[in-house]
Amino acid sequence: MKTSYAQWLVHIDASAQASARLKFASALAKADGAAVTGLYAATSAQMGMAYAPEAGPEVMRALIELDALNVAQARAAFDAAQASAPTRADWAEIKDAPTVSAFVQQAFFADLLVMGQPDPSRKAQQHVPADFVESVVVACGKPALVIPYIGVSSNLDRAAVIAWKPTRETARAVAAALPLLQRARAVHVVSWDAEVFPVDGGLDLASFLKAHGIDASFHPQGKEVSDIGEMLLSRAYDLQADLLVMGCYGHSRAREWVLGGVSRTILSAMTLPVLMAH
Repeated sequence: MKTSYAQWLVHIDASAQASARLKFASALAKADGAAVTGLYAATSAQMGMAYAPEAGPEVMRALIELDALNVAQARAAFDAAQASAPTRADWAEIKDAPTVSAFVQQAFFADLLVMGQPDPSRKAQQHVPADFVESVVVACGKPALVIPYIGVSSNLDRAAVIAWKPTRETARAVAAALPLLQRARAVHVVSWDAEVFPVDGGLDLASFLKAHGIDASFHPQGKEVSDIGEMLLSRAYDLQADLLVMGCYGHSRAREWVLGGVSRTILSAMTLPVLMAH
């Protein structure tokens, strides 16, 4: 049974990677006839300066102009990307609202989010919170396809790797990834030691994937080690994967979301698109 996404939501900012994300999402959405919306979400330059209202009218005017310039540049890049995009996308823009909270509210109405790994060399220019991706994924409960800042070289139809762990987060990620897994020519399941309760005649991942037309190869990795994130990226490379599917793990501490070790490693060192869910 084939499944598909009907609505894609792409994060747009003033970075060069935003156009690449849009083109990538449009190409994938075309196969399903899905709708695509590009949502501009960035923190105001005024928020980046402490006590900005007390900085004086000239400084405030400059910050307002900088915000307008960022939006104009993003819109121009969006329109240019549309010229060659296989699927037309609608433009949307968050105005005068908290970036993460507003994006999350829009995410409730999308089947799949497309966001980008932050480029460490351009943090000061993007005006996007450093923890934007994980904050959105955790808050909205929707799956996100995160694109590495170095770009994407394929349309995800070569091979996919599932980082399997018997948890809610991973189960949600696998279920959400079914439309992409069904397109892949090969699907590999990589796992480390995990507690599995024996059930006579019960269900398992192989039968779940099979029911959705996916024949997967399983690669048990033995006992769990401390550097699973790095090993997972290495295995994905060895298996020539162009998609990694995994759960997003972490915990809240006061008002901050703290990523788990594996999730943190993947988001900082990823070299291929990662579909994750919380």
